[in-house]
Amino acid sequence: MMLIKQARIVNRGTITEGDILIKDGRIIKVGRDISAPEAKVIDAKGQLAIPGIIDDQVHFREPGLTHKGEIYTEAKAAVAGGTTSFMEMPNVKPATLTQELLEAKYQRAAQCSLANYSFYMGASNDNIEEVLKTNPKNVCGVKIFMGSSTGNMLVDNRKTLDNLFSKVPMLIATHCEDEATIRANIAKVKAAYGEDVPMELHPIIRSVEGCYKSSSMAVSLAKKHNTRLHILHISTKDELALFRNDIPLEEKRITAEVCVHHLFFNSEDYATKGVNIKWNPAIKGRVHQEALFPALLSNKLDVIATDHAPHLPSEKANSYFNCPSGGPLVQHALNVMLDFYHKGQISIERIVEKMCHAPAVCYELQDRGYLEEGQWADIALVDEQASWTVKPDNILYKCGWSPFEDYTFKGKVNTTIVSGHLAYHEGKFDETQWGQRLTFDRD
Repeated sequence: MMLIKQARIVNRGTITEGDILIKDGRIIKVGRDISAPEAKVIDAKGQLAIPGIIDDQVHFREPGLTHKGEIYTEAKAAVAGGTTSFMEMPNVKPATLTQELLEAKYQRAAQCSLANYSFYMGASNDNIEEVLKTNPKNVCGVKIFMGSSTGNMLVDNRKTLDNLFSKVPMLIATHCEDEATIRANIAKVKAAYGEDVPMELHPIIRSVEGCYKSSSMAVSLAKKHNTRLHILHISTKDELALFRNDIPLEEKRITAEVCVHHLFFNSEDYATKGVNIKWNPAIKGRVHQEALFPALLSNKLDVIATDHAPHLPSEKANSYFNCPSGGPLVQHALNVMLDFYHKGQISIERIVEKMCHAPAVCYELQDRGYLEEGQWADIALVDEQASWTVKPDNILYKCGWSPFEDYTFKGKVNTTIVSGHLAYHEGKFDETQWGQRLTFDRD
């Protein structure tokens, strides 16, 4: 048993002081002045107790790309940042395009992941039979790259897309960038610059128009077939018109995610950050960045995630066309949002809603995402006033760098509890127990 004492418990839009009692991995009581003499006591006075963050979009690079990251290393970084559950993408080597390869990832995570885990089944132009074997109750979703990304899993055949959207009985998550638009933009900049393309042109190449064209197609397909669609990493003002906020999240068939880097950076930052903020979709102009936050707060954007995608510094330190897109984020996602909180842009309650409650609702997660009796005990204890600076010696990603290096954040995770066990506490990890496979309340 474990007893968290005198925490400021954040749940369903309220903050109340109290205790949380944990037994057999689950929360069995939430209240004031709980007594349990046999329990291990964690004094959380003055700290926030929030549900563990659920990150619905990470790339942990295993198998085949483990020089960049591994399930073990990246899950460890996640736990240090208060993330207790992740959903990982299929663009590894070999790509996760068969049930056998999908199950191999689950078996690997069971042996080494400090966080709870789920893995997307990948879709290609020719594997729909394998996709349709996916069990909706123990797999987070089917991932479709409607725009090329690391791993080259582009699905660009309209008949295939129609088939997937009409037949897949579970959540489809999409990366939306129109490939024809991107290729046309590449041809234009190559004509002007050859191979020496400035990094600042990344949002021109992977343009607003390309994002909107692909996202609008996905929404159109989802409406046509009544598909459960979740569009990842929205980066433009234009795409916001595709989403609604006039019904509860539980009733939405089409939902959208925003990532911390699209909220934090804009295209002016290429001048100083360069390759370290090259993502797909691209960081766009200030007008787009400034439109995302109101859309998040008004519930047009439903979930905050990371798109954590590590590459080695040696890989990033290349010319535009040879520099891979993506960067490590999962250790610092909560810190980014706390930074916005301290600037008065969002409340703690809304951060928890968008990083903990909403992912659980969107994905119909079973017994996770809330600090309530009967739920799995996924909890982060946070000192919202503690300041610390991101430095190489406290970066836990295998790739060893962060786009936030030398940035001082206010707010620090002191303790992370994963499925009822103390995974991280005051800088130390317990590697005697691992996270659990996520399950879903789906028919």
